[in-house]
Amino acid sequence: MSFLSSLATAFKGGGQSRVPVSRGFVSPWASAFDVTPARSPFDYSREVGEAYLANPVAQRAVRTVAEGVGGAPIAYPDERLERLVECSCGSQPLLEVLAAHLALHGNAYVQIVKDAAGVPVELYPLRPERVQVVAGDDGWPSAYRYILADRTLTITLEDAGGWPNIIHLKSFHPTDDHYGAGSLAAAAPAVAIHNAASQWNRALLANAARPSGALVYDSSDTAGLSAEQFDRLKAELQAAFQGGGNAGRPMLLEGGLDWKAMSLSPADMDFATLKAAAARDIALAFGVPPMLLGLPGDNTYANYREANRALWRLTLLPLISKILKGLQSGLADWFDTAPTVDLDRVPALAEDREKLWSQVSGADFLEADEKREMLGLASRKDSQ
Repeated sequence: MSFLSSLATAFKGGGQSRVPVSRGFVSPWASAFDVTPARSPFDYSREVGEAYLANPVAQRAVRTVAEGVGGAPIAYPDERLERLVECSCGSQPLLEVLAAHLALHGNAYVQIVKDAAGVPVELYPLRPERVQVVAGDDGWPSAYRYILADRTLTITLEDAGGWPNIIHLKSFHPTDDHYGAGSLAAAAPAVAIHNAASQWNRALLANAARPSGALVYDSSDTAGLSAEQFDRLKAELQAAFQGGGNAGRPMLLEGGLDWKAMSLSPADMDFATLKAAAARDIALAFGVPPMLLGLPGDNTYANYREANRALWRLTLLPLISKILKGLQSGLADWFDTAPTVDLDRVPALAEDREKLWSQVSGADFLEADEKREMLGLASRKDSQ
């Protein structure tokens, strides 16, 4: 290795030099301060562990979306379709599981379990990280692989009778033809910052929530502390004054020792602001207003009501519509129409529906059947 390459490597902390290779002279200062670590590839299992399983903000945001979708009032045109969609696979509602998969992974897979006559009897959600798309010669999916440990199950698009076997729901991904982009990928950097700030605060709490102070030994007239004296003083401080149980305990110092109290620096105090900003970014990535997660903000009743309405209008209703239309598209061979959300039974949208009813009722130029049609109701003739 040349001297210049060695110098560049030394400035980069001993790692592999990223100085571009060329025949001419390359200054070692070109990348001497390039200390930004390369971002590791997105690992779904790792990010789920750090976000949903270890971060309270991310878990609450995902559960708010998933449970909102799972608990939405759905109007089904067919009782058989209602039994399929409202099934609880593994004690978890199907719509709730699919909403969580779309929010975290960006893809949701539903296997259609049929009886001997080819009639669907159950819709079973598959773990998205275990599914791989098998592309055909034309680029379109021809089958799906479900990988479980050392076993691989190939699920064809259609069975021998030509009936669909699997439904693939996905979010939009601008650079991928077969897989969708989940909100977790965008929230992962904010989750890492939030977790790091939590660890920092925990370390501060373990040290009385602040660097409490320093013992200054005046050695102007005497010799410095010996190694034995230093170890004994350190052990006594740890045993008698360190930890939450000894918070505020007065200290009795011997001659030559002076206590200098310390407090949090502005940089330490900025961690609270940094943590709050990261939490808001996590909520933004999953489409949940920060106020609904208990994050700092204008937490008034009017704002909370508007935030709940925005959650339904901007996040839950589009997601429910995507899931229901996707399920109906996969079940189109058995069911003609798709289920819809009964907006009249959504508490967060009650005020909007009340305004609509008042406006339609006050429109004297409309006939009764026209008013019923605008409200989504059947005409009098049809209802008789």
